[in-house]
Amino acid sequence: MIDFVNAKFIKSAPSLDEAPLDNLPEILFVGKSNVGKSSLINALTKKKNLAFTSSKPGHTKLLNYYLVDDKFYLVDAPGYGYTRSGSKHLDSFGKMMEDYFDNPKLKGVIFLVDSRHSLGENDIDFYDFIVEKNIKFVTVMTKSDKLNQSEKSKAIKRGQELVHGEFVLVNTLNNKSLDELRTIISKLV
Repeated sequence: MIDFVNAKFIKSAPSLDEAPLDNLPEILFVGKSNVGKSSLINALTKKKNLAFTSSKPGHTKLLNYYLVDDKFYLVDAPGYGYTRSGSKHLDSFGKMMEDYFDNPKLKGVIFLVDSRHSLGENDIDFYDFIVEKNIKFVTVMTKSDKLNQSEKSKAIKRGQELVHGEFVLVNTLNNKSLDELRTIISKLV
């Protein structure tokens, strides 16, 4: 059993070359800017300030490594789809991700999408990229705490129609959905 509370920040790295040198498995968190990657990492580990959260999109620019229970890394990737830095940042993000996906330590991807919205073009492009790379992944629909019951039903239906494979509707305030995601991550590791 993995103790997700036993988690700590290890380092930020601009590329796979500067990742931690041990051979522990890695689970990548990826999604659009401001989708809630850092908030979800904090909720999973029950630590309010483990991962930096910001109301401004595009804050994460590096791969952030969080060691969980000395067994694996949660890796928080920069968000896609928003940048103040322009196309140069988008090019470096694309290169960083292509290099990262050739990483033999990568055991799975947690692909985050906002449950309040349909998948955008960037989401679909990244989804197609993950499928093409043939990497295990689960789609996590975030921010479900901001939906009423009718909107949740619509989000679940949208998830079933748009996403092939496993998906989870997550609410960072609901421990049941967080436990479901912890179980999924443990199986990927």
